[in-house]
Amino acid sequence: MKKILVYLEEKNGSLKRTSAECLVAAQSLGVPVVGLSLGATSLATQAAEYGLTDLIRVEGDAFRSYSSQLAARAIADTATAEGCDVVVFSANSSGRELAPRVAIRMEAALLCDAVEMHAQDGSVQITRPIFAGKAHDSLRSLTANTVVSLRPNVFTAKKSASAGSCSERVQQSTLSASDAKVVVKNVVRNEGKLDVLEADIVVSGGRGLKGPEHFELIEKLAASMGGAVGASRAVVDAGWRPHSEQVGQTGKTVSPKLYVACAISGAVQHLAGMSSSKVIVAINKDKDAPIFKVADYGIVGDVFDVLPKLTERIAHLGGAH
Repeated sequence: MKKILVYLEEKNGSLKRTSAECLVAAQSLGVPVVGLSLGATSLATQAAEYGLTDLIRVEGDAFRSYSSQLAARAIADTATAEGCDVVVFSANSSGRELAPRVAIRMEAALLCDAVEMHAQDGSVQITRPIFAGKAHDSLRSLTANTVVSLRPNVFTAKKSASAGSCSERVQQSTLSASDAKVVVKNVVRNEGKLDVLEADIVVSGGRGLKGPEHFELIEKLAASMGGAVGASRAVVDAGWRPHSEQVGQTGKTVSPKLYVACAISGAVQHLAGMSSSKVIVAINKDKDAPIFKVADYGIVGDVFDVLPKLTERIAHLGGAH
Protein backbone atom coordinates (compact mmCIF):
# COMPACT_ATOMS: atom_id res chain seq x y z
CA MET A 1 0.00 0.00 0.00
CA LYS A 2 1.63 3.21 -1.22
CA LYS A 3 -1.00 5.92 -1.50
CA ILE A 4 -4.74 6.31 -0.92
CA LEU A 5 -7.28 8.21 -3.00
CA VAL A 6 -10.48 9.23 -1.19
CA TYR A 7 -13.53 10.16 -3.24
CA LEU A 8 -15.17 13.27 -1.75
CA GLU A 9 -18.82 14.18 -2.25
CA GLU A 10 -20.59 17.47 -1.66
CA LYS A 11 -24.16 18.38 -0.86
CA ASN A 12 -25.39 21.95 -1.28
CA GLY A 13 -21.78 23.11 -1.51
CA SER A 14 -20.64 21.37 1.68
CA LEU A 15 -18.49 18.30 2.24
CA LYS A 16 -20.67 15.33 3.10
CA ARG A 17 -20.07 13.94 6.55
CA THR A 18 -19.68 10.46 5.08
CA SER A 19 -16.76 11.78 3.00
CA ALA A 20 -15.20 13.32 6.12
CA GLU A 21 -15.47 9.90 7.77
CA CYS A 22 -13.61 8.35 4.84
CA LEU A 23 -10.85 10.98 5.10
CA VAL A 24 -10.27 10.33 8.78
CA ALA A 25 -10.33 6.54 8.33
CA ALA A 26 -7.92 6.64 5.36
CA GLN A 27 -5.42 8.84 7.17
CA SER A 28 -5.31 6.39 10.08
CA LEU A 29 -3.56 3.85 7.82
CA GLY A 30 -0.35 5.87 7.87
CA VAL A 31 0.25 6.38 4.14
CA PRO A 32 -0.19 9.55 2.00
CA VAL A 33 -3.80 10.45 1.24
CA VAL A 34 -5.12 12.41 -1.74
CA GLY A 35 -8.71 13.67 -1.98
CA LEU A 36 -10.65 13.74 -5.25
CA SER A 37 -13.80 15.71 -6.02
CA LEU A 38 -15.68 16.09 -9.29
CA GLY A 39 -17.29 19.29 -10.53
CA ALA A 40 -17.06 23.00 -9.93
CA THR A 41 -17.42 23.09 -6.12
CA SER A 42 -14.21 23.49 -4.12
CA LEU A 43 -14.03 21.37 -0.97
CA ALA A 44 -10.42 22.19 -0.04
CA THR A 45 -11.15 24.41 2.96
CA GLN A 46 -13.59 21.94 4.51
CA ALA A 47 -11.40 18.91 3.75
CA ALA A 48 -8.44 20.65 5.41
CA GLU A 49 -10.36 20.63 8.70
CA TYR A 50 -10.09 16.83 8.64
CA GLY A 51 -6.35 16.82 7.98
CA LEU A 52 -6.28 16.59 4.18
CA THR A 53 -3.40 18.49 2.57
CA ASP A 54 -3.75 17.47 -1.10
CA LEU A 55 -6.95 17.68 -3.13
CA ILE A 56 -7.56 17.15 -6.84
CA ARG A 57 -10.70 18.64 -8.36
CA VAL A 58 -11.64 17.36 -11.80
CA GLU A 59 -14.06 19.62 -13.60
CA GLY A 60 -15.55 19.86 -17.06
CA ASP A 61 -18.78 19.69 -19.02
CA ALA A 62 -18.97 15.95 -18.41
CA PHE A 63 -19.79 16.54 -14.74
CA ARG A 64 -22.59 19.07 -15.16
CA SER A 65 -25.00 16.12 -15.11
CA TYR A 66 -24.20 13.04 -13.06
CA SER A 67 -23.07 9.91 -14.86
CA SER A 68 -21.71 7.02 -12.81
CA GLN A 69 -19.92 5.77 -15.91
CA LEU A 70 -17.97 9.02 -16.42
CA ALA A 71 -17.39 9.53 -12.70
CA ALA A 72 -15.89 6.04 -12.40
CA ARG A 73 -13.61 6.68 -15.39
CA ALA A 74 -12.38 9.95 -13.90
CA ILE A 75 -11.75 8.40 -10.48
CA ALA A 76 -9.92 5.36 -11.84
CA ASP A 77 -7.82 7.45 -14.24
CA THR A 78 -6.86 9.88 -11.48
CA ALA A 79 -5.95 7.08 -9.07
CA THR A 80 -3.69 5.50 -11.72
CA ALA A 81 -2.06 8.80 -12.65
CA GLU A 82 -1.39 9.65 -8.98
CA GLY A 83 0.03 6.22 -8.17
CA CYS A 84 -2.76 5.47 -5.69
CA ASP A 85 -3.19 1.74 -5.15
CA VAL A 86 -6.12 2.13 -2.72
CA VAL A 87 -9.36 4.01 -3.43
CA VAL A 88 -11.83 4.68 -0.62
CA PHE A 89 -15.55 5.42 -0.95
CA SER A 90 -18.42 5.76 1.46
CA ALA A 91 -20.78 2.80 1.18
CA ASN A 92 -23.70 5.15 0.52
CA SER A 93 -25.89 5.03 -2.58
CA SER A 94 -23.33 6.68 -4.88
CA GLY A 95 -20.37 4.81 -3.40
CA ARG A 96 -22.09 1.47 -3.89
CA GLU A 97 -22.59 2.33 -7.53
CA LEU A 98 -19.13 3.74 -8.18
CA ALA A 99 -16.87 1.40 -6.18
CA PRO A 100 -17.52 -1.73 -8.33
CA ARG A 101 -17.08 0.25 -11.55
CA VAL A 102 -13.74 1.67 -10.36
CA ALA A 103 -12.60 -1.75 -9.14
CA ILE A 104 -13.24 -3.25 -12.58
CA ARG A 105 -11.35 -0.46 -14.35
CA MET A 106 -8.36 -0.80 -11.97
CA GLU A 107 -8.48 -4.63 -11.83
CA ALA A 108 -8.71 -4.21 -8.08
CA ALA A 109 -10.05 -6.22 -5.17
CA LEU A 110 -13.34 -4.82 -3.88
CA LEU A 111 -13.85 -4.78 -0.10
CA CYS A 112 -17.37 -3.54 0.68
CA ASP A 113 -19.27 -2.19 3.68
CA ALA A 114 -16.34 -2.06 6.09
CA VAL A 115 -16.92 -1.23 9.76
CA GLU A 116 -13.19 -1.51 10.51
CA MET A 117 -10.18 -0.87 8.27
CA HIS A 118 -6.51 -1.58 9.00
CA ALA A 119 -3.19 -1.83 7.23
CA GLN A 120 -1.64 -5.30 7.44
CA ASP A 121 1.45 -6.64 5.68
CA GLY A 122 1.37 -3.81 3.18
CA SER A 123 -2.27 -4.31 2.19
CA VAL A 124 -5.74 -3.34 3.40
CA GLN A 125 -7.76 -5.48 5.79
CA ILE A 126 -11.38 -4.80 6.65
CA THR A 127 -14.07 -6.20 8.92
CA ARG A 128 -17.67 -6.23 7.73
CA PRO A 129 -20.90 -7.58 9.27
CA ILE A 130 -22.70 -10.49 7.63
CA PHE A 131 -25.92 -12.42 8.34
CA ALA A 132 -27.68 -9.29 9.63
CA GLY A 133 -24.82 -8.55 12.00
CA LYS A 134 -24.78 -11.99 13.60
CA ALA A 135 -21.21 -12.59 12.39
CA HIS A 136 -18.30 -10.65 10.93
CA ASP A 137 -15.98 -11.27 7.98
CA SER A 138 -12.31 -10.31 8.00
CA LEU A 139 -11.09 -9.70 4.47
CA ARG A 140 -7.64 -8.76 3.19
CA SER A 141 -6.73 -7.61 -0.29
CA LEU A 142 -4.22 -9.76 -2.20
CA THR A 143 -4.18 -7.66 -5.37
CA ALA A 144 -1.98 -4.76 -6.42
CA ASN A 145 -4.95 -2.35 -6.27
CA THR A 146 -7.80 -2.23 -3.76
CA VAL A 147 -11.14 -0.43 -3.64
CA VAL A 148 -12.80 -0.10 -0.23
CA SER A 149 -16.21 1.20 0.80
CA LEU A 150 -16.88 2.21 4.41
CA ARG A 151 -20.25 1.89 6.10
CA PRO A 152 -21.61 5.38 6.90
CA ASN A 153 -21.75 6.61 10.51
CA VAL A 154 -19.34 3.97 11.79
CA PHE A 155 -16.06 5.88 11.48
CA THR A 156 -15.97 9.14 13.45
CA ALA A 157 -15.53 12.31 11.40
CA LYS A 158 -13.33 14.07 13.93
CA LYS A 159 -11.72 17.34 12.90
CA SER A 160 -7.94 17.45 13.15
CA ALA A 161 -6.49 19.48 16.01
CA SER A 162 -3.42 20.23 13.89
CA ALA A 163 -5.28 20.96 10.64
CA GLY A 164 -3.49 23.26 8.21
CA SER A 165 -4.24 24.25 4.65
CA CYS A 166 -5.12 21.98 1.76
CA SER A 167 -3.67 22.61 -1.69
CA GLU A 168 -6.13 22.12 -4.54
CA ARG A 169 -5.12 21.04 -8.02
CA VAL A 170 -7.76 21.70 -10.65
CA GLN A 171 -7.71 19.43 -13.68
CA GLN A 172 -9.84 19.81 -16.81
CA SER A 173 -11.41 16.54 -17.86
CA THR A 174 -11.14 15.39 -21.46
CA LEU A 175 -14.42 13.51 -21.05
CA SER A 176 -17.61 14.93 -22.49
CA ALA A 177 -21.28 14.28 -21.87
CA SER A 178 -21.46 12.45 -25.20
CA ASP A 179 -19.14 9.77 -23.76
CA ALA A 180 -21.83 8.70 -21.29
CA LYS A 181 -24.32 5.98 -22.08
CA VAL A 182 -26.54 6.93 -19.12
CA VAL A 183 -26.94 10.40 -17.59
CA VAL A 184 -29.11 11.49 -14.67
CA LYS A 185 -31.53 14.08 -16.08
CA ASN A 186 -33.49 14.94 -12.95
CA VAL A 187 -33.21 14.39 -9.20
CA VAL A 188 -36.23 14.64 -6.91
CA ARG A 189 -35.12 15.39 -3.36
CA ASN A 190 -36.99 15.44 -0.06
CA GLU A 191 -35.93 19.01 0.63
CA GLY A 192 -35.45 19.93 4.25
CA LYS A 193 -35.46 16.31 5.42
CA LEU A 194 -32.48 14.56 6.93
CA ASP A 195 -31.23 11.52 5.02
CA VAL A 196 -31.16 8.41 7.20
CA LEU A 197 -27.59 7.79 5.98
CA GLU A 198 -26.42 11.16 7.32
CA ALA A 199 -28.35 11.31 10.59
CA ASP A 200 -27.01 10.61 14.08
CA ILE A 201 -30.52 9.60 15.16
CA VAL A 202 -33.02 7.59 13.12
CA VAL A 203 -36.61 6.90 14.18
CA SER A 204 -38.24 4.21 12.04
CA GLY A 205 -41.82 3.04 11.83
CA GLY A 206 -43.26 -0.30 10.80
CA ARG A 207 -46.51 -1.86 9.68
CA GLY A 208 -47.75 -1.85 13.27
CA LEU A 209 -48.59 1.84 12.82
CA LYS A 210 -51.61 0.61 10.81
CA GLY A 211 -51.64 3.44 8.27
CA PRO A 212 -49.67 6.31 6.73
CA GLU A 213 -51.59 8.90 8.73
CA HIS A 214 -50.04 7.58 11.93
CA PHE A 215 -46.50 8.28 10.74
CA GLU A 216 -47.06 11.73 12.21
CA LEU A 217 -46.10 10.10 15.52
CA ILE A 218 -42.75 9.03 14.04
CA GLU A 219 -42.15 12.45 12.50
CA LYS A 220 -42.83 14.27 15.78
CA LEU A 221 -40.53 11.98 17.77
CA ALA A 222 -37.77 12.33 15.17
CA ALA A 223 -38.19 16.13 15.13
CA SER A 224 -37.99 16.33 18.93
CA MET A 225 -34.58 14.59 18.81
CA GLY A 226 -33.26 16.20 15.65
CA GLY A 227 -33.34 12.85 13.86
CA ALA A 228 -34.37 11.40 10.50
CA VAL A 229 -37.45 9.35 9.70
CA GLY A 230 -36.98 5.77 8.54
CA ALA A 231 -39.36 3.01 7.51
CA SER A 232 -39.52 -0.74 7.11
CA ARG A 233 -39.88 -2.43 3.73
CA ALA A 234 -43.51 -3.38 4.41
CA VAL A 235 -44.34 0.28 4.94
CA VAL A 236 -42.59 1.38 1.76
CA ASP A 237 -44.13 -1.44 -0.29
CA ALA A 238 -47.55 -0.33 0.96
CA GLY A 239 -46.87 3.17 -0.36
CA TRP A 240 -46.98 4.82 3.07
CA ARG A 241 -43.46 6.26 2.86
CA PRO A 242 -40.92 6.92 0.06
CA HIS A 243 -38.20 4.40 -0.75
CA SER A 244 -35.56 6.96 0.28
CA GLU A 245 -36.55 6.30 3.89
CA GLN A 246 -36.42 2.50 3.70
CA VAL A 247 -33.97 0.85 6.08
CA GLY A 248 -32.97 -2.73 5.42
CA GLN A 249 -31.36 -5.16 3.05
CA THR A 250 -33.19 -3.74 0.01
CA GLY A 251 -33.07 -0.17 1.33
CA LYS A 252 -30.37 1.75 3.15
CA THR A 253 -27.87 0.41 5.66
CA VAL A 254 -27.58 2.82 8.57
CA SER A 255 -25.33 2.99 11.63
CA PRO A 256 -26.54 5.99 13.64
CA LYS A 257 -25.68 6.72 17.25
CA LEU A 258 -29.32 5.99 18.14
CA TYR A 259 -31.87 3.91 16.24
CA VAL A 260 -35.47 3.81 17.48
CA ALA A 261 -37.59 1.03 15.96
CA CYS A 262 -41.30 1.66 16.44
CA ALA A 263 -43.84 -1.07 15.70
CA ILE A 264 -41.21 -3.00 13.72
CA SER A 265 -41.13 -6.74 14.37
CA GLY A 266 -37.51 -7.15 13.27
CA ALA A 267 -37.42 -9.28 10.13
CA VAL A 268 -33.91 -10.38 9.20
CA GLN A 269 -33.95 -8.08 6.14
CA HIS A 270 -34.57 -5.06 8.36
CA LEU A 271 -31.97 -6.11 10.92
CA ALA A 272 -29.40 -6.31 8.12
CA GLY A 273 -29.81 -2.57 7.59
CA MET A 274 -29.62 -1.29 11.17
CA SER A 275 -28.06 -3.86 13.51
CA SER A 276 -24.71 -2.02 13.60
CA SER A 277 -26.33 1.07 15.15
CA LYS A 278 -24.53 2.10 18.32
CA VAL A 279 -27.68 2.11 20.50
CA ILE A 280 -30.96 0.44 19.50
CA VAL A 281 -34.29 1.15 21.19
CA ALA A 282 -37.29 -1.02 20.29
CA ILE A 283 -40.94 -0.17 20.96
CA ASN A 284 -43.37 -3.01 20.27
CA LYS A 285 -46.42 -4.45 21.99
CA ASP A 286 -45.29 -8.01 21.18
CA LYS A 287 -42.76 -8.99 23.87
CA ASP A 288 -41.52 -11.84 21.65
CA ALA A 289 -40.77 -9.66 18.62
CA PRO A 290 -37.33 -10.48 17.13
CA ILE A 291 -36.32 -6.79 17.30
CA PHE A 292 -35.88 -7.12 21.08
CA LYS A 293 -33.03 -9.61 20.55
CA VAL A 294 -30.81 -6.87 19.05
CA ALA A 295 -32.15 -3.96 21.10
CA ASP A 296 -30.13 -2.34 23.87
CA TYR A 297 -33.34 -0.99 25.39
CA GLY A 298 -36.87 -2.23 24.86
CA ILE A 299 -40.33 -0.89 25.65
CA VAL A 300 -43.15 -3.43 25.54
CA GLY A 301 -46.17 -1.30 24.80
CA ASP A 302 -48.49 0.13 22.18
CA VAL A 303 -46.76 2.79 20.05
CA PHE A 304 -49.96 4.84 20.08
CA ASP A 305 -49.59 5.18 23.85
CA VAL A 306 -45.79 5.28 24.12
CA LEU A 307 -44.77 7.65 21.32
CA PRO A 308 -46.79 10.73 22.36
CA LYS A 309 -45.54 10.46 25.94
CA LEU A 310 -41.95 9.88 24.83
CA THR A 311 -42.09 12.83 22.42
CA GLU A 312 -43.54 15.08 25.11
CA ARG A 313 -40.89 14.05 27.61
CA ILE A 314 -38.00 14.60 25.18
CA ALA A 315 -39.39 17.99 24.15
CA HIS A 316 -39.66 18.93 27.84
CA LEU A 317 -36.01 18.02 28.32
CA GLY A 318 -35.01 20.18 25.37
CA GLY A 319 -34.32 17.43 22.83
CA ALA A 320 -31.94 14.46 22.71
CA HIS A 321 -28.38 14.81 24.01
